[in-house]
Amino acid sequence: MVAEDRLRTYRGRRDFERTHEPSGRAPASAGGEPRFVVQIHDARRMHFDFRLQVGDVLKSWSVPKGPSTDPGDKRLAVPTEDHPLEYEYFEGVIAKGEYGGGTVIVWDNGTYEPLSHDRRGRPVDFARSLGGGHATFRLHGTKLHGEYALTRFRGGRDGQEAWLLVRKGTARPAGHATPDPRRARSVRTGRTLAQVAADGEG
Repeated sequence: MVAEDRLRTYRGRRDFERTHEPSGRAPASAGGEPRFVVQIHDARRMHFDFRLQVGDVLKSWSVPKGPSTDPGDKRLAVPTEDHPLEYEYFEGVIAKGEYGGGTVIVWDNGTYEPLSHDRRGRPVDFARSLGGGHATFRLHGTKLHGEYALTRFRGGRDGQEAWLLVRKGTARPAGHATPDPRRARSVRTGRTLAQVAADGEG
């Protein structure tokens, strides 16, 4: 499926004359390691958005409590619509009354390494791993580092699809597990949600 089709839901939910969110019309950059971003979104309910570049879109999950560096924490991750790659850098205020209205900051971003393998230890295409309901990867961010896994535990037929986002291995003693979203600062600008809201950008 081409990005134009994969972004149909994303575009259908937004009025780009009222929101400064990227429309996804810019050409995707070629090459390089795949990207990830974690945004804090002060919408109707405060939550974190976890996004992984898969091909020419960002596969996205809403993570109410945010990612953790503690392997004992199993974080609920609910899939949302694919987002354009430019969304990695979006920070600002989505107008009230618009889909997802509220303030967004970029809490962390960087690159990731796909780590999924089959039973014989051979690398498996990352999109295929996600389609099968389990994918592992290593994050290289400013705040998040190390191996994580996304595992689907409930399908979409009888209810909303749901996944778990879990840190694998040993937690870092000085990690950034479960930041206070009200006090957290943008990795891009150093601002808090309140400061971005006061600036009124977006």
